[in-house]
Amino acid sequence: MHFDRRTQRALREAGLDADAIAGASDRVAELVAEDADRLRGFFASSGPYYSDMELAHSTAETQEHPTADIDLFTHGSDLRGYLSLDGWGVPVEGGRVLRAAEADDSKGGGERPVLVELSLGETVHGRARFARDPEEL
Repeated sequence: MHFDRRTQRALREAGLDADAIAGASDRVAELVAEDADRLRGFFASSGPYYSDMELAHSTAETQEHPTADIDLFTHGSDLRGYLSLDGWGVPVEGGRVLRAAEADDSKGGGERPVLVELSLGETVHGRARFARDPEEL
C-alpha cells in the first residue's frame, strides 16, 4: 500500500473499501512507472537540451546542455534517480511530463514529451524544466 495511514483513513471515510483503496494504490504505482518511462524517452536521444535551471556560473535564463542522461527507478509512488548533464550530475527526487505533442507516425506514433519538469536534489534543491526546443520553456 502506497498511501500513508491518514490517506487510507480519508479514503475509507469517503466510502472506499480496502479493495478499492488497494486498486487505487496499484494504479498510482502504474502511473508513476509510465511517467518514468516517458521521462527516460525524453532524455534517450542526443542533445542539446534546454532548461530553466539556475546555474552559479551563468546569468542566462535558458541553459543549453549538450548532453543529458537520466537513470530512474520507481517504488510505489516514488520516482527517484540521477540526472547527468555535461559532466556533472544531480539526484532526481520526482518528475513529470508538462506538455506532450503527437509523435511522427513513422516513429511509432503516440505522444512525445516536449516539456518535462524534474524535482532535483542536492546542489540544485528545486524544480527545473527541460525541453528539446528552447521556445518550449
